[in-house]
Amino acid sequence: MRFRSVGRSGLRLSTLGYGSWVSFGNQLDVNGAKLLLTAAREVGINYFDNAEVYANGKSEEIMGEAIQQLGWKRSEFVISTKLFWGGSGPNEIGLSRKHIHEGIKDSLQRLQMEYVDLIFCHRPDAITPIEETVRAMNFVMDHGWAFYWGTSEWSAQQITEACEVAKRLSMVGPIVEQPEYNFLSREKVEMEYLPLYSTYGTGLTTWSPLASGLLTGKYSKRNIPPNSRFSLENYKNLAKRTLVDDVLNKVDNLKPIADELQVTLAQLSIAWCTLNPYVSSIITGASSKSQLLENVKGLDIIPRLTPDVLDRIEENFQSKPKLPDPYR
Repeated sequence: MRFRSVGRSGLRLSTLGYGSWVSFGNQLDVNGAKLLLTAAREVGINYFDNAEVYANGKSEEIMGEAIQQLGWKRSEFVISTKLFWGGSGPNEIGLSRKHIHEGIKDSLQRLQMEYVDLIFCHRPDAITPIEETVRAMNFVMDHGWAFYWGTSEWSAQQITEACEVAKRLSMVGPIVEQPEYNFLSREKVEMEYLPLYSTYGTGLTTWSPLASGLLTGKYSKRNIPPNSRFSLENYKNLAKRTLVDDVLNKVDNLKPIADELQVTLAQLSIAWCTLNPYVSSIITGASSKSQLLENVKGLDIIPRLTPDVLDRIEENFQSKPKLPDPYR
């Protein structure tokens, strides 16, 4: 396993991380989580991602209890969680100082930890001033409840404002953004965020490299495997929006390329994400040890992604963002 720095910070993350979004609390209990977490550590993964909203807090509870039972040394791994959707009350949602303060304390209690390494603003808050959020995140770090903070699915403009507010206040700004990134979702990472990498040293912990499992090739309109993500009741609407003919055809067209390389579609998709130098870690999900190990093997095929292979992939998806022509 290789490790990368998070932007310009000194924090080092495994190239692949493990995220508990769907699995913990929906598919796995504490015993299942222990098996997955142990397998992840055995292959060198040191980064584990969570959020207060995952399984309505159950995901954090399961991860925390599993780690307690495993007896891991806290300094050997990195935990991140995300705040925004903490409950149904008017002050349990968003990025106000009140919710950030109360939300991180609740998350730490569920995780059974004194601190998380990274805390993310799970979405931008249209109501709360960014200055209030910047001050609140620094309050969290000043109290030792987190070491770094970042954003998730923010626009480049919003991240820029947060960085400039922090600079004006002599505070710490966000060091990392957590966007979706895969063959089908590239605009933010490859174009919109470009100025952030050089100006603020923003790092990325990207999610959904397999587009919610779509890029594994296991789905079709008529075939949704039992116990898969799209078979879960609360993901059926996402399945209807995602499993469309055009996208499914592109996934099918990718199979011959993967076959020639003697790899799975999942491995090809994950390896492709690692080629972006601004990606600090790719958050992968898995509900079984075999899935996890298959994902990790994607790192072995990086040298096989020659320019010719990449051109064939792009010809199929035609998803590469086009930079604007400054002379037009």
